[in-house]
Amino acid sequence: MTAVDPRPRSLPVVGSLPGDGEGSLQVHDETNSKVGSALILAVYGKGGIGKSTTSSNLSAAFAHLGKRVIQIGCDPKHDSTFTLTRRMVPTVIDVLESVDFHPEELRTEDFVFEGYHGVMCVEAGGPPAGTGCGGYVVGQTVKLLKEHHLLEDSDVVVFDVLGDVVCGGFAAPLQHADRGIIVTANDFDSIFAMNRIVQAIGAKAKNYGVRLGGVVVNRSAATDQVHRYTDKVGMNILAHFPDLDVVRRSRLKKCTLFEMEPSPELEAVQQEYLKLARTLLAGTEPVAPAALKDREIFDLLGFD
Repeated sequence: MTAVDPRPRSLPVVGSLPGDGEGSLQVHDETNSKVGSALILAVYGKGGIGKSTTSSNLSAAFAHLGKRVIQIGCDPKHDSTFTLTRRMVPTVIDVLESVDFHPEELRTEDFVFEGYHGVMCVEAGGPPAGTGCGGYVVGQTVKLLKEHHLLEDSDVVVFDVLGDVVCGGFAAPLQHADRGIIVTANDFDSIFAMNRIVQAIGAKAKNYGVRLGGVVVNRSAATDQVHRYTDKVGMNILAHFPDLDVVRRSRLKKCTLFEMEPSPELEAVQQEYLKLARTLLAGTEPVAPAALKDREIFDLLGFD
């Protein structure tokens, strides 16, 4: 088996893919983009918007509905799954380095960790800053999971992807996903980032099966600015989670919302996550909004 090395000299060939846009440079994934029959979701959004919180609680909701779930953290910060596992688990890059990048020497338990309610947790990690490609690491993580027959035994796979970076590398999960989900707040910066992610998903949809599934509004009491954008481009809002203290406290306690002390406020949020999980399992209609130009975002948003 070919050894894996995340350093720049071992990166796959990067070049222009037809249909991805003139001058587009994308990571060529050596793995088959089809990942069994599981529902595969790629969660994107502005950095700090709460993607990991959203992903982890959504994974917990899927598990409560009886689904076999794998959550894959795709951020070098590797903190996507810590509320599911209550710790920072070793990354794929960590364990590959420990065996001198010979993946055949790894056992499943070396890089897959069981979290809350049976959710299987993986952190891809990443190369040192400024060296190598995070998207390549994601591709190798998927390859490793396939070789250990983990993806084919799953019902739902959730990719939790780094911030609002939409380069070819960190757009790599879109090559495997059925639906891209965007997490946003009701503010200009978050919606501006969302518009860029809409462009990235649209580019990948030309060559892969991924389609935009919809928007999750997070940490926001109001949704008026998000509605202005989604109404303009033709997108749907899948769920709305206000900025609640119980969410902040769950992160401090290193647990999901489904493990917190019961309260009416908490129950409402739990039910919203369960509703979102059911909606995604039932199948969302694919949408193909036309992203706005940067100037159009400035002109559209704001209070009258």
